[in-house]
Amino acid sequence: MLECILNVSEGRDPVVLDALREAGGGDLLDRHVDPHHHRTVLTTVGEDAARRIARVAVERIDLRTHDGVHPRLGAVDVVPFVALDGSTVADAAAARDRFTTWIGATLGVPAFCYGEDGELPTLPEVRRRAFVDLAPDAGPEAPHPTAGAVAVGCRPPLVAYNLWLVEPDLDRARAVASAVRGDGIRALGLAVGDRAQVSMNLVDPFRVGPAEAYDRVAAEVAVAGAELVGLVPRRVLEAIAPERWTALDLAEDRTVEARLGR
Repeated sequence: MLECILNVSEGRDPVVLDALREAGGGDLLDRHVDPHHHRTVLTTVGEDAARRIARVAVERIDLRTHDGVHPRLGAVDVVPFVALDGSTVADAAAARDRFTTWIGATLGVPAFCYGEDGELPTLPEVRRRAFVDLAPDAGPEAPHPTAGAVAVGCRPPLVAYNLWLVEPDLDRARAVASAVRGDGIRALGLAVGDRAQVSMNLVDPFRVGPAEAYDRVAAEVAVAGAELVGLVPRRVLEAIAPERWTALDLAEDRTVEARLGR
């Protein structure tokens, strides 16, 4: 079984959000909507839901009128496939390649493959280099006029995790993000509404999980609260003392396994 976590550039229009949710159907495990980032993260299983959601996003989202604090390449911004129990990294890579070919040929959206094994550019590299010195792996050579482009990946489990700062100081958030970045953490300092946030991807969550990330940020600046984006593997949760779960915005029912009924 494969997990697919689509990051879609829409977080405000309830009609479009409902259409994306409906497209996920019974394969949708979780939906995290963020109006400030103007972004929705949809966690699905299998490959079919990813295509259904992508089709709706390309049809309904126009990047020419889009604004939001999160970096983005396209309406369907990032589509990573993750191997769950019973599947392999090779299965996830094959799903990545099939989706890349499909969205380029069927929807006319340029697609860039990314990975973490050194054979492909990483996601940050794709964001920096797309259409500059990096050509799409499928689809047109130029961005889709309304839907931009998409980065499609095969990766290990990752945890998306945001921390809100007590003080609404963007410069401080950026400095803290720079201080904690690396060693399993990718981080940005963002102004989110009238607050400041350190937005992180924990790319090695079995080693550097939410508790470690929280403590690293808290060592630099006062933290007002935490926000888990999407789901975590149960093994990540079980590595953290249960008495910390609430403050870290974690819970048993927010694991991939719980949503799969395992």
